[in-house]
Amino acid sequence: MMLTPAPLKDRIPPHNLDAEVACLGAILLDPSALERVIPYLRGEDFYKGAHAKIYQSILELSDKNEAIDLITLTEALRATASLDSVGGPGYVSALTSSVPTSANVEYYARIVREMSVRRRLLRIASEITASAFDDRLESRFVIEEAERKIFEVTDLQRTVTYKQAREIVLKTIEAIEKLYHTKESYTGIPSGFPALDNMTSGFQNSEFIIIGARPSVGKTALALTMASNISIHHKVPVGFFTLEMSDMQLMQRLVASEARIGSQMIRTGMLRPSDFKNLTDAAGLIYEAPLYIVDMPNMRLLDLRAQARRMKAQLDIRIIFIDYLTLVGSENPDLPRHEQIAEISRSLKALARELEIPVVALSQVSRDSEGKRPNLANIRESGSIEQDADVVMFLHRERGGERSVEENTGVIETELIVAKQRNGPVGTIKIAFLPQYTKFESLADEPI
Repeated sequence: MMLTPAPLKDRIPPHNLDAEVACLGAILLDPSALERVIPYLRGEDFYKGAHAKIYQSILELSDKNEAIDLITLTEALRATASLDSVGGPGYVSALTSSVPTSANVEYYARIVREMSVRRRLLRIASEITASAFDDRLESRFVIEEAERKIFEVTDLQRTVTYKQAREIVLKTIEAIEKLYHTKESYTGIPSGFPALDNMTSGFQNSEFIIIGARPSVGKTALALTMASNISIHHKVPVGFFTLEMSDMQLMQRLVASEARIGSQMIRTGMLRPSDFKNLTDAAGLIYEAPLYIVDMPNMRLLDLRAQARRMKAQLDIRIIFIDYLTLVGSENPDLPRHEQIAEISRSLKALARELEIPVVALSQVSRDSEGKRPNLANIRESGSIEQDADVVMFLHRERGGERSVEENTGVIETELIVAKQRNGPVGTIKIAFLPQYTKFESLADEPI
């Protein structure tokens, strides 16, 4: 006869009191063991409340650079009126008798954390179940909250560690040797603009890149040109988050750009029979391209991060474009706008490092820069963007004073200003804007 599992509410949550006691006892035997435990455990990871209070007191003693032993810990607990609630001096003293050595303290800490993660997952599962039964909540909201909570658990499982210089230098030399033998021009992902790539060596992994401009100067056109160069012509998987226009509008631009057919002609359907071959050829190239477009207006920061993680895991995307940064919704809407933007900027920088890919975000620049060449001080709404970004580029051309490279060609000379590059030079590059195709191309001119 098959036994039916007991209901969750009747089951004791996962825990291991022996590991908790051994972990605390090891720290009291050898205070230096605390440094090996801290990367794994926080106070709330202990199942028994008394153990959580003891561990918290140990952390406070460490923060004050005070000695950690039975006497100082007992006095610290007494000072906060917690000594009796943890079992008194006798219980604290007994902790050291449960473990003969501190050598295995990391093993004990990992067991405590594993039990904590399991309890957290059970709590999340219970909350998801309750939300699913709540008719007032939309299913989309329930799913988003479930993803957020699961990813929070994933983040907690990452431990901070260090590497000796010799480990890093060996990998660095191997990477340099690989570049030498392959003779690749760039260490990063080429944007498709040789003058820019010569300056930056391509978009580098883990970098947060900002492209700024006033409205209608061509931020989206530049990002889309770069994304098409990378995905269509280099077959590198690209994630493109469009928050300002729909995926169909974006695709119309891309088709017009690749087919070199006027955007207005495509929008109005005023096409010539000869245009359809160009359209078909362009559509074929785009169809085969590893370009993945995310169309979600009012996207929250948490949604963006979750989607980026999934795309990296499932599609191995190598670079992300976000059009554009200030349209990303904050998780804390009550904060002042500049603090919200600072939170988004920090999070996108962290995302680039976590996924080890470049993250390119578009941003508006302030009205003060109208008619002038923009600079770092003109980035709108937060100085944090300037601080967090590894590379900051601006598009600039004079309003109403655009000059064609050649008369009657419709090609407009535009400046791409690399105003900040943490690991390379800065300068200005001339590129060509083709307004009829809403795309950019390289010019033969050298950087100025």
